[in-house]
Amino acid sequence: MSDFELLSPDGGALSSPFDSVRGGAGGASGARGADPLLDGLNPPQARAVEARGPALLIVAGAGSGKTRVLTHRIAHLIRNKEAWPSQILAITFTNKAASEMRERVAGLLGDAAEGMWISTFHSACVRILRREAERFGYVAGFTIYDSADSRALLKRIIKETEADSYGFTPANTSAKISRLKNELSDADTYAATANEADPRERIFVEIFRTYEQELRRANAFDFDDLIGQTVHLFRSHPDVAAIYQRRFRHILVDEYQDTNHAQYSLIRELTRSVDPDTADRLVPPVREREVDGTGAIPGASLTVVGDSDQSIYAFRGADIRNIVEFERDFPGAEVVKLEQNYRSTQNILSAANAVIGNNFDRQEKNLFTTEGDGEKITGFTGYSQHDEARFVAEEIEDLHRAGLAYGDIAVFYRTNSQTRALEELLIRSAIPYRVLGGTKFYERAEIKDAMAYLTSLANPYDPIAWSRLLGVPKRGIGPMAEAQLAVFQEAQGISFHEAMLRADEIGFGPKVRGAILGLGELLRAARMAAGGGGTEDPEVEKKPTPVADVLKLILDETEMIEKLRAKRDPQDEARAENLEELVSVAREFDVRNPGAGLLEFLTEVSLVAAADELDDQSGTVSLMTLHTAKGLEFPAVFITGVEEGLLPHQMSVDEIGGINEERRLMYVGITRARKRLYLTLASTRATYGDIGVAMPSRFLQEIPDSLIDWRQTPGEVTSRGGTESRALNAPRGEGRSGSRSSRSSGRPESSVVFGRGGGSGAAAVAEPASGNMQSALDKWRERKRLAKEAQAAGGGFPNLVGTSIRDNGDLELAPGDRIRHEDYGEGRVTGITGEGSKRVAHTVFDSVGERKLLVKLSPITKVE
Repeated sequence: MSDFELLSPDGGALSSPFDSVRGGAGGASGARGADPLLDGLNPPQARAVEARGPALLIVAGAGSGKTRVLTHRIAHLIRNKEAWPSQILAITFTNKAASEMRERVAGLLGDAAEGMWISTFHSACVRILRREAERFGYVAGFTIYDSADSRALLKRIIKETEADSYGFTPANTSAKISRLKNELSDADTYAATANEADPRERIFVEIFRTYEQELRRANAFDFDDLIGQTVHLFRSHPDVAAIYQRRFRHILVDEYQDTNHAQYSLIRELTRSVDPDTADRLVPPVREREVDGTGAIPGASLTVVGDSDQSIYAFRGADIRNIVEFERDFPGAEVVKLEQNYRSTQNILSAANAVIGNNFDRQEKNLFTTEGDGEKITGFTGYSQHDEARFVAEEIEDLHRAGLAYGDIAVFYRTNSQTRALEELLIRSAIPYRVLGGTKFYERAEIKDAMAYLTSLANPYDPIAWSRLLGVPKRGIGPMAEAQLAVFQEAQGISFHEAMLRADEIGFGPKVRGAILGLGELLRAARMAAGGGGTEDPEVEKKPTPVADVLKLILDETEMIEKLRAKRDPQDEARAENLEELVSVAREFDVRNPGAGLLEFLTEVSLVAAADELDDQSGTVSLMTLHTAKGLEFPAVFITGVEEGLLPHQMSVDEIGGINEERRLMYVGITRARKRLYLTLASTRATYGDIGVAMPSRFLQEIPDSLIDWRQTPGEVTSRGGTESRALNAPRGEGRSGSRSSRSSGRPESSVVFGRGGGSGAAAVAEPASGNMQSALDKWRERKRLAKEAQAAGGGFPNLVGTSIRDNGDLELAPGDRIRHEDYGEGRVTGITGEGSKRVAHTVFDSVGERKLLVKLSPITKVE
């Protein structure tokens, strides 16, 4: 047993309260006997718990029990009287992880665990800064700005400096400032190396300086300041740093591969030794056993846990070098590798090992399990993303029928735009699902923005769609101008579009009037292009223009996609991809329904977007990006879109280390699966409405053929390579969707609801009196509120369109009925469950067997 003398936080000797948690062994003899804290641990895990020294790196492979090892190590230190709880600092990345670790340690030690610092980096720094704020000119009650506060401040600064004309936005400016702060750089440091000849650089320096000054004036820190300011405090006040260097004798850091430069620097400062002169000045005075032979307080023992193979957050500033070069940074560090996996089957682990083995920036390790090989990985190549999605939906149904709960199944993808086809097939198959860390496709803001234009073309009297499109993208038409237009529209009994074209009659200033007239002309041109899909003159018969062409015209003229990409923000890039996916939706609709037009497209989208949440007592299938999946596990996992350009993503190809990070992302996805793993891809995929050849991912080539059971190989789909599992030699090329023949039957009747109000009581909008303007604004707000309530009561996407092309809401089915499905052929209904829009028909088809169909949306007809 260690002869370490327990110290309270103030340095005084204390008696030990820990004998009661020693498992009844008692004293030194108990330490030599069986150790309950090592029970059930494999040899490397036990070594990671018992190892002592200046630094320890625990290389913890996926599913290797790292949290258990970390908590048992903390408990071991306390139980063996090597540290007082308040001398232990354990750092995690999330509050949830910190809470779980605290509960586990308390479960091992009981009340003896009280006093430990187990928290996130930011929480620990807040505690330190609150105590020491006055030392550098702040008060302890400083404010912490969250991301919304920071962006609001930046928005004001950008407006005051007119920096928006140079492309600065709160989003891209905040992201750049955050990156610099995570590198411990401030405005002055950045200005010293900035290119003064570049006006954008000069403006950014001005914004950065003003932002820092405003934070200081408000006695506030933003989120990134918390760590950086703590590091600066320690470096500028060694006497303050010494207090915490003395106190924390054991520092443990989880997920070390995800640390950025500021977090790394904080750990370095906390683990430095305290020189003799500083140690002599500490209060209370240091005790003899706290110092070494030179009178210095040795640096704290550092334990880090992580896995370089799971470093996937470089875009957030994570630096993989922190863990790869740990032994260089901390000479004499011991390395313990946890390679035994307790989560997945060996076939899954072998695939993960094969993929990640192609990276060079890693610590070598090889995951294994004693649980057996398990089932082979299932591979499938679809002809399109819809074929791929159909396979996923049908396979989920088969797993569910075999007894697996929906909540035990997850579908992963690289980008959010991939969810659209998956969501549609899951809805049509009546499979309950949820999107983790994101929003369902048709509920995303950018999709609603684009759909507002199309909705307004079909129904120029819709107040909600028109109000939304006015502000996207921003064009200087404010709330008051909107209200003036709305009151004029109501008073004149005309459409919103016509009101915009008559803006000269209202008395706007030249800038606002020009913006309104320009938008009005765009809507008129797009409405003419839309043709038969809802013309104002019902007597005029015009062949509808393909919906995709109308949508592309709007996106091109408004530059919605270009403006998103110009922000150079990963989130805005994802939004641009979602808009491109919407064009693909429209292109596919045009191919399936030649000549159908805008009105029917809006109706079909409304049916998908308005489908009620399906409930199932076995939970819901989880849809998420591969980044969101980290830290989770599921019995069955589908990794979709395993193609070049998606996984690895096309943006990673030219980035230094980009392909390596994408490979780590694939590794993370594979190791989330416990029992069943599916890898799916498509041979063609629509991008911005064009159908292009999709190449199998290079990561598939790295998995041994013997591990994958291909239901349909890339070679079988492309007719290249026969039954070979990959056809990487297929030529790259662009293809277009099939020809579009027009229907001879003409356009369907429109049942657009024209919501025009009567109108003589409007305010006199041409008058500049503030009272009248406020009256117009209030009236317009009330009108919008009532319109939203009416639409919400009716359900559906807010387009006020009543025509339908496939809404089976009135279809009555009963057990024994015969139905015909567009894809499955004929079958017999065996049962009906659910009510209203959630009615599900359990059907046995002659060709594919049992299937479950959502009656409202499925492409079925009753066979008499």
